[in-house]
Amino acid sequence: MTPGTWQKSSYSGSGDGNNCVEIADLHTRVAVRDTKDRSRTPLSFPTDVFTTFITNLKASTR
Repeated sequence: MTPGTWQKSSYSGSGDGNNCVEIADLHTRVAVRDTKDRSRTPLSFPTDVFTTFITNLKASTR
């Protein structure tokens, strides 16, 4: 992912693909926003915290 470029979730699928989130790599932080309302301020998390969250999320869905 190019730093600062928004990337849509791989789970957005077809059909109603706007009901998902996008993330952007901000070097030391990861920003998260809702695709239904991109004008709102995104949430941002330190990269290591976000990585831990995603790792645990993936582990819990197995």
